[in-house]
Parts: sequence; C-alpha cells; structure tokens
Amino acid sequence: MRERPSRMSFFPATRGAVPSPAPRRRRAGRALTAGLLACMALAGHEQAAAARSARSIAQQAQAAEEQDAIIATVNGSVLTKRDVDTRGRLFALSSGLDVSDDVMERLRPQIVRQLIDERLRMQEMLDRHINVPIKQIADAIAGIEQRNGMPENALRNKLAEDGVSLTTLIDQIRVQLGWSQVLRQETGERGRITAAEIEQRTEALKREDGKPEYMISEIFIPVDDPRHTENELKFTETIIQELREGAPFPIVAAQFSQGQSALEGGMMGWTQEDGLDPQVVAVARQMPDGAISNAIRVAGGYVIATIAERRTVGHQMATILSMRQAFFPFESPLDPENPTDQQKSMLDSANAFVANAKNCDQVEAQNKKLGEKHPSDPGELLLNRLNPRMREVLEPLPVGQPSQPLVSEDGIAVLMVCKREERNIAIQTPSEIADHLLNERVEQTSRQLNRDLQRRAIIDMRSKS
Repeated sequence: MRERPSRMSFFPATRGAVPSPAPRRRRAGRALTAGLLACMALAGHEQAAAARSARSIAQQAQAAEEQDAIIATVNGSVLTKRDVDTRGRLFALSSGLDVSDDVMERLRPQIVRQLIDERLRMQEMLDRHINVPIKQIADAIAGIEQRNGMPENALRNKLAEDGVSLTTLIDQIRVQLGWSQVLRQETGERGRITAAEIEQRTEALKREDGKPEYMISEIFIPVDDPRHTENELKFTETIIQELREGAPFPIVAAQFSQGQSALEGGMMGWTQEDGLDPQVVAVARQMPDGAISNAIRVAGGYVIATIAERRTVGHQMATILSMRQAFFPFESPLDPENPTDQQKSMLDSANAFVANAKNCDQVEAQNKKLGEKHPSDPGELLLNRLNPRMREVLEPLPVGQPSQPLVSEDGIAVLMVCKREERNIAIQTPSEIADHLLNERVEQTSRQLNRDLQRRAIIDMRSKS
C-alpha cells in the first residue's frame, strides 16, 4: 500500500531555526510587552511627578525657613524676616503706591528698627498690665480711613484683597494706643496742667501776636547714634521720595513716625514757632503750603514736615455755622436710572418737609422721627473748610430757610443754617492751650522713656534683614 505523506513533511524544519509560535501566543506576548511598557511609562510619570512634588515641597520648606529666619531677639522676643516683610507690604499697600524692590530694600533697616522699638514698647505695656480694647483699635483704623477720604472698611478690605493679614495693622495700632497709656502713667502728676501754666502760655501768645503760626504735620525719625546718621538719613530721604510721588502723609506718618502725633496722621495742629524746633521753623518760613520738606536734622533725629495752612498768631477771621439736618434714608442704594418706590416716597416726603419747615427745632424733630441715621447737629462748621459741594449749598443759604433736598446714594438730606457768625478762631481757649502743653510734655516723656528702654534692653541682632 502506498503511504500518505505526513502533513509535517510540507513544513520541514530548517536546521538551527526556532519554530514560530502560534498566532494566539504571539498576540498574548505583544499584549504583555505593551502592558509592561505602559507600566514602565506610568511608573516613570509617577516618579517624575513625585520628583517635582518633592522639589516643590523642598522649595516651600526652604522659603518658609527663610521667612522664619530670626533677624533679632529683643529681650527674648523673636523678630523674623516674615515680620519685616509683612510690615513692608503693609506700607506698600496702605500708601497706594507701586513700591519698587529697591525702595523696599532701603526701607528695611528702619522697619527692623521700628519693630524692635515696638517690641520694647509692647513689653513695657505688658509689665504695666495695660490692655487695649479692640473697639479702640477699630476706631483708630476708622480714623485713618476718614483722614484719607476712604470709605468705611476700605483699608482693611484692601489688605485682605492683597493677602496681608489685618493682624499686622492691628498689632501696630495696639502698640501706639497702649504706649499712650504708658506715657500717661509715666507722666503722672506732671501731666496735670495748672492754671498758672495756662496763664503763662496765654501771656506768651499775646507777646507773639502777629507772628506766624502753622497748621503743621510731621514725621519724626529717631537717630540712635548722633555720630552715625547715614542709615536714618537714607531712610528719611526714601520716605520723602514716596511722599512726593503721592503717598498719603497721614498713612506714612502712622506707619513710620516715632512721634506721639503718629496716631493723628502726624497732625500737630496749630503750632507757634516757639513750639517747633528752630531748624523746622527755618524751613517752615520758606516752604510753600502743601509741599513736603527735605530731611530736617533736629535733636534726636530727623523731621519731615508739611504745612496745610498758616496764619498770624491771634488773627484769623472765619465764618462759623451752626446748623441742623433731617436725613430721609433709603432702604437700598440708589440707582438713579431706576429708583425704587420707597426712594420715590422719601423724595416726596423731603419736598413736602422743605415746603413747611420754618426753624431748626422742626428740622431736629423730623430727623428724630426718621430714626436719626445721620446726627441732627453736626457741630460748629468752618465755612472755608467744608468740601466745595457743601460750601456751595450753605454759603448763600439764609438763616432759618431749608435747603433743597440733597440726594445721595443712601438717602436725602435737608439742611438748615441756625446761626452764622464771624469769629476770630486764632485765639486759643484755655483748654486748647492745656492740650498743647500736655502734648509737649508727653512727647518729651516718650523720647526719654524710649532711650531708657533701649539702654536696658538685651537686643541680639542675628542676621541682616
């Protein structure tokens, strides 16, 4: 019988060759290889991501370590780079200027010095068990906003928007307010102004009759070592540059002045020449109103001055107004293009009131009926110091006649002048004289106590700022 050829004889094996795998096994091998490659790629991505994350964490840790670097210890209290940077940012934001890195670098040494002084003052406050209520701090912040024409809460909102903790501002103001209490304690009986002292100053003012008097504000920069004033002068000139570029004087004074007028935005009020350093007098006589002085070297430091207005002692006639107002409040802010029914009703009521009001008592009674959202009696007003719009309304308004309704975003005001008189406002009252004498005494006490605290302190400077 003839044999059938084997199927395998059609695929003879070649010597040295490896038999080809079956198709299914080839697909499985390729899938396995692809899977291994994918796993390796995934592992590589994860390792790269982990490396980037590790670098990021390391950079953050290094940055945090740098921020927490100790610049100085003040009687054991630590001052860090973060403290200095945050105070610098507070100045930049509150001044409203784009403060360059170069300017900030020039400010840093004085910021360090100021923070050291604040540490010393805070420690003295704690030793004397002085506590500053939070309401006092809130009122002080509101005062800064008002002096700079800011809406309520504008300063704190701006700090929040730019990532600066409100605590930074609160801590600074807490020290300023608490230090005032320290000085009152330190002054003690010397803080009592006697009738004889008031009389003596009154006689001195009479002898000054007709001489210049200035509505002056100052920023005082103390000098530690009179033999080496380079750093303080450099800082003072930097501040002057920022002021001349538009930084608000009251805010810069509140930030950097070491005088007792800092909380008042540097405002010293009406001051006679014998109440100023002779060097400041020499500059004040020549500088125009509203200008920023150059650095003025005085005993104990440098002064930057600005003058709002000037007069002669004992001579300044002004128109004084006594007035009342009725305020018709809106329940929501006014949209002039789409007033609400309530706002239209308030305008009708205001017009009706204007048609019938005959005297200031009626205006005051009406304001109380409306909830007294604004005070009925804003106090005596100097006509020449009112804002232009208000002056335009009140200057021609006869006594006892109501104004036309004055519409604003939150309501409608009706004003009435109760009394108008010309008065010499340059004659200081005994209480004003007493205030000036007390301020001079407290300023002297502050500078002396500061020197004492610095002399007794253990200050360890660890690194440059």
